[in-house]
Amino acid sequence: MTILTGYAQSGSTTKPALNPPATPLLTIDPYSSVWSFSNQLNGDATRHWTGQPQQLNGLIRVDGRTFRFMGNPSFAGETIVPSAQRQTYQARYVTDKPASESWTSPDFDDSQWATGEATFGSRDGDHTKWTTNDIYIRRTVTLDQVPDGPLVVDAIQNDNYELFINGERMTKVSGVSPIYRLTPTNRKASEVLRKGRNVIAFHSQNLSGPGFVDLGLVEERILNYKPATQTGRRTTATQSEYTFSVEGVELTVTFMAPLLMDNLDVLSRPVQYVSYSVRSTDGKQHDVQVYTDASSELAVNSPDQLVTWRRGKAGKLDYMRVGTADQKILGRKGDDVRIDWGYLYIASTTEPGTNRRIGSLASALNQFEREGRVTDMHERMPRTVSDSLPVLATSMELGKVDNKPVERHLLIGYDDIQSVEYFGKPLNAWWRRYTNGNTSIEQALQDAEVDYTKLKKQCDAFDKQLYADALKAGGAAYAELCIVAYRQAIAAHKLVAGPNGEAFFFSKENFSNGSIGTVDVTYPSAPLFLIYNPLLLKGMMEPIFQYSESGKWTKPFAAHDVGTYPLANGQTYGEDMPVEECGNMLILTAAIAAVEGNATYARQHWKTLTTWTDYLIKDGFDPANQLCTDDFAGHIARNANLSVKAIMGIASYGYLAGRLGDKAREKEYIEMARDLARKWMKLADNGDHYTLTFENEGTWSQKYNLVWDKLLKLDIFPKEVSQKEIAYYLTKQQPFGLPLDSRRTYTKSDWIIWTATLADRPADFDALIAPVLRFVNESPDRIPLSDWHETTDGKHVGFRARSVVGGYYIKMLAEKLK
Repeated sequence: MTILTGYAQSGSTTKPALNPPATPLLTIDPYSSVWSFSNQLNGDATRHWTGQPQQLNGLIRVDGRTFRFMGNPSFAGETIVPSAQRQTYQARYVTDKPASESWTSPDFDDSQWATGEATFGSRDGDHTKWTTNDIYIRRTVTLDQVPDGPLVVDAIQNDNYELFINGERMTKVSGVSPIYRLTPTNRKASEVLRKGRNVIAFHSQNLSGPGFVDLGLVEERILNYKPATQTGRRTTATQSEYTFSVEGVELTVTFMAPLLMDNLDVLSRPVQYVSYSVRSTDGKQHDVQVYTDASSELAVNSPDQLVTWRRGKAGKLDYMRVGTADQKILGRKGDDVRIDWGYLYIASTTEPGTNRRIGSLASALNQFEREGRVTDMHERMPRTVSDSLPVLATSMELGKVDNKPVERHLLIGYDDIQSVEYFGKPLNAWWRRYTNGNTSIEQALQDAEVDYTKLKKQCDAFDKQLYADALKAGGAAYAELCIVAYRQAIAAHKLVAGPNGEAFFFSKENFSNGSIGTVDVTYPSAPLFLIYNPLLLKGMMEPIFQYSESGKWTKPFAAHDVGTYPLANGQTYGEDMPVEECGNMLILTAAIAAVEGNATYARQHWKTLTTWTDYLIKDGFDPANQLCTDDFAGHIARNANLSVKAIMGIASYGYLAGRLGDKAREKEYIEMARDLARKWMKLADNGDHYTLTFENEGTWSQKYNLVWDKLLKLDIFPKEVSQKEIAYYLTKQQPFGLPLDSRRTYTKSDWIIWTATLADRPADFDALIAPVLRFVNESPDRIPLSDWHETTDGKHVGFRARSVVGGYYIKMLAEKLK
């Protein structure tokens, strides 16, 4: 298979391939975000960025023979061992580590263990209290028969669990799942279970928050269709393209997200495209039909929720829609959650040969295989908990296909009805900001259909220009990183209309804590938006400014966040980051002024900026033991990189004063910053580099905050400071990147690229960038891009699908500001 990237031609050997750890398919917002976690589009079920299955399936029928090109159609079948959600059960347990390693064995004597009823945990509804860090559980079950299908675990946990069946280790799952999540074991049930007595043993850990664990076993039903041969995969900024070879025809499938930042109405419109192009490759005509389905999984948080559905027309379009029966608008917040209000829409033009069906996955697939089409069926509604979630299926008759491509496309949209709550007021998405939010999704679908051809040309042109600009700024490896970051960075936000019609661009802190509008997420992601539309960066910052200026936030420094997504009702994070967030807000305000050529935005918030600068003057230079964005290894006092941020924040205030015509204040604050920089150099000096914390020889850290001195041309630090650091960093590289600091070997890839941008020599920049691309291509964790990974083996440590990868664009921003 050829993996294409950027604009390399098929078969080219002159350009290194990009192998994204996961490929974006639908990237509307943090809730409507579906990815392929496999290199092959038909290698696995498609998934929400959290990993929960959200299936898109595709079949192609050529001369009566059916092949699978997208997804791996499956559903939860027979319950083998029920979880407590489905049937109460009792098990033996202890909270101290068993003395014998054989505690998972069927023959182990657990008669001295306590007996409890599941679920086990510290929440109010848990039946057996568990308040320690660890719990070890043994459950004996008797089976009359054992199915032969794939074995799947149905579990909830906080934080981790490790499962053993009859003494054999099955799987280990990390992280929090407050809902029952299906996790494959990659084993058949018949390989590990037996008729008669079986012992299900599992160990769970709780590291923070309420502890809980429960699990059951399920047989997965896989609907086997021969896979089409994938021959290529190409990723650009706005599009993911796959090619397949099937029985003498070539199929090209393209997912297009028109996330063009010069058109916010289109960027915000919650409709994206899946297109198909089929042509004969053997000189013969072939009879071809294409099938696509989208599971109701895209409209629920967990697969046990009831859904309702209907059909409709919108102009020249026919559509199907599905959503939960219990519509609690903005009723769920948190991190590892999916939207369960609003409606999923699948639409296509009304034309002969295009048919639709809402019903069970198996019935839709089987009908297409038999007949080459689906037909509308009146299946029972609403479904019961025991039913599989229905799918929205579309079949398209392409007719006799020769060497001239035949093309069709689908529209996939999601109407969330209301998007964010801001201090008690529900806000509409930007696309429906007019007429009191009454703009309909039906109209949005029609507009998207009308715009399709135009947007395809615009996306193609934009993708080429972005790649060329990135290539010019930082070379081929850097350009690949910009491509892989683009859609992820944008889709981790929601663009809404604020209380006064202003643009609010709320980030969600994915796989971290679910915060909304986090300042230390805005800061690293900013370069992308500074390049393409600073209004979006203002839309990230404005809620923080308004929070302070409303009187609801009374502290003399910037807030960390404005809530937990999608509820922006005030900071929910438990600890402040005073120096970090003040510095971030001041630097970014200065960056906006640099890009726009004026300080108008700063003038609107001058009093607040002054308050934050006063705080940095008082407490920023030699920071106390407080949280900052790099404290994964624990809090530290006297953080040298955090001090750089404070100094650059003060300098940014002076820079802004100058742009506003206050030359005396500009001189005062710029000189103050330069004086602090001289003191910094003495306190952090360690000969050939500068230390992690002041007066702490033998330590080091990435001083990526220095990059703004270069970009804003402030000359606060002597140039030799950054170049001394770059020379030292090159001696500390690991196979997958430069560690964040001397405490651990893990890193943050966004900060590496900021650090590399400090380099004056292109060879040094390339040397720091290359291991990051290697991480992207070779990381064993094939998930939406993680920004926090191990430099020794390329494994991700935490986080995924976050907007901070917009920080990869810092080198392009440096070119823009030249």
